[in-house]
Amino acid sequence: MYGQNISLPSLDNLFSSESDRQDAKLEKVQNLRLSELFSFKDHPFQIRDDEEMQKMVDSIKDHGVLTPAIVRPRPEGGYELVSGHRRHRGCTLAGLDTMPCIVREMDDDTAVILMVDSNCQREHILPSERAKAYKMKLEAVKHQGKRHDLTSAQVEQKLWAVNQVAEESGNSRAQIQRYIRLNDLIPDLLNMVDEGQLKLTPAVELSALAPHEQEEVLEYLQYMECTPSLSQAQKLKTASKNAPLTPESIEKIMSAKIPSVSAREPQIRLSVSKVEQYFPKGYTIEQMEQYIIRLLENYERNRSREGR
Repeated sequence: MYGQNISLPSLDNLFSSESDRQDAKLEKVQNLRLSELFSFKDHPFQIRDDEEMQKMVDSIKDHGVLTPAIVRPRPEGGYELVSGHRRHRGCTLAGLDTMPCIVREMDDDTAVILMVDSNCQREHILPSERAKAYKMKLEAVKHQGKRHDLTSAQVEQKLWAVNQVAEESGNSRAQIQRYIRLNDLIPDLLNMVDEGQLKLTPAVELSALAPHEQEEVLEYLQYMECTPSLSQAQKLKTASKNAPLTPESIEKIMSAKIPSVSAREPQIRLSVSKVEQYFPKGYTIEQMEQYIIRLLENYERNRSREGR
């Protein structure tokens, strides 16, 4: 008995659970081929080859990938990127064949939440990206909640889910709801939000309009080269509840007060009542404006001829 070799557990085994040891095995970093890595389904974040990407490429060439990507196995083979899409692109541009990854088994809801959380901490994120990401995370959180609280009412569960998304993102519940509502905008209006041409709060009001009404509003904004104020957007939303918006009703609301434009461009304000007597009856504001501009152009041409 005294001559037998007794195998004692290591310190790591003494102070860790079986679950911890299994996780440690799963969390090992592996170098996976880039060709085996696939983008997350419906990934809401754009991968841009901009200045920040070039800095990442230079860093990868000099130091390698410092933080491994997190991936999960795909049933059809290969791995789905959960976090690390920009690093994957950076490795591709740097001419690498592999990148370090942590392979982790996780269900769809867990993967969505991790994907959103790992990307929303970035500094430069477009409003449309936040809108899609928060919506995806909200649905995942609600779905997880259904498993654990089957007796909760639907409305209560939704509020609970929104509160969780808000708390984990550092935003208010109202702000999360505003972003999610942007998903109801037509693509061209959403693009205006991304480009800073349309502010968030008026855009949220416009998202309540039917798609064909949004198209009519967009056509007016493009023609007039303007954007609605919050008050105008709210009036458009209210009018839409009473009757479908038409070009005439949109013009009436938007022309009641000169639409907001960039502060860098000063405006000359003329009251319609002061000039309408000089135009044929029934002339619209756009027609009056175009006519005034033509008069000024003719005046300038005549002045130039006289000065020769």
